[in-house]
Amino acid sequence: MTARMNAIGMIAIDLPATLAFYRALGLDIPAEADTAPHVEADLGGGIKLMWDTEETIRSFAPDYEPPASAGRIGICFEFDSPAEVDKAYADLTAAGHQGGKEPWDADWGQRYALVRDPDGNEVSLYASLS
Repeated sequence: MTARMNAIGMIAIDLPATLAFYRALGLDIPAEADTAPHVEADLGGGIKLMWDTEETIRSFAPDYEPPASAGRIGICFEFDSPAEVDKAYADLTAAGHQGGKEPWDADWGQRYALVRDPDGNEVSLYASLS
């Protein structure tokens, strides 16, 4: 089993303002993305930067509360199969790491799970269902 970090996910309080900032840094983000619940920008080299609104996060994690201070970032790891997502989640939680949400088949076509690193950062584990 090999995990590959291929995305950095961020939760935006004000998505249009956040996207404007990253556009100012030179990322190619279309204007119509300002009204989307989820946005991705290709950073090259197989890495992407992604943003979700708080409402999007609450759609699958209803008890989500934004941190009182900085730290609104999530790190995402892609696996080759849904079974690998399940195993990684089981291994991490068995090792004492906090589970955020057990693996589920997400509406967007991925097997998905959430765990937290020792600092409380959200780490997404996912694989394509197809």
